[in-house]
Amino acid sequence: MNLAKLTRFTILAAIAAASSVASAQSLDYDYYKTKVEPIFSKHREGHARCVVCHSQSTNSFKLAEWGPDTTAFTEEQSKANFAMLSKLVNKNDADKSMLLLHPLSKDAGGHEFHSGGRQFASKDDPDWKTLQAWAKGAK
Repeated sequence: MNLAKLTRFTILAAIAAASSVASAQSLDYDYYKTKVEPIFSKHREGHARCVVCHSQSTNSFKLAEWGPDTTAFTEEQSKANFAMLSKLVNKNDADKSMLLLHPLSKDAGGHEFHSGGRQFASKDDPDWKTLQAWAKGAK
């Protein structure tokens, strides 16, 4: 391979790698708002809704607080939640994201402890799969 072809190949490879990293790091707000955020207000058998505990929490997963008659997040709250949750996604390896591992059963590969119990017994849970898809850049 001559120098010109090698240089062109190197540049193209670098562009492809950069665009791959950029797409892995982009999280879609619309997907979040329509598919992910409703999970946090969903009633789950044997558990409180995520928003009940995580609007009062002092940890890295703090959702916007709801009032006594609130049934959905406002647009401003959704944007704040999106920004906060985006920080819990491992941009280099989505499957290692705190967002995915912390509420997942230890038997399924999740973290040792989650004070809200195991929201997801396995990676087959449809809501867990929705979180995973978003963390991996679903649109």
